[in-house]
Amino acid sequence: MGRVASSVDNTMMESFWSTMQRELLDTRSWDTRDQLASAIFEWIEAWYNPHRRHSGIGYSSPVEYEHG
Repeated sequence: MGRVASSVDNTMMESFWSTMQRELLDTRSWDTRDQLASAIFEWIEAWYNPHRRHSGIGYSSPVEYEHG
């Protein structure tokens, strides 16, 4: 186990946060925390999980992978 707040122990999460920062958070600003929370939820559920290409399944999206 590494030091506290060391990204070495959290490589996958650091990659996820970096992607979300680049693809969502850096693209606009929100007026309220609720708007931001909704945008994050929508990005994860409608884009990141079902459609974004993932290396673990041959760089295809989960939707593409399921439909074969």
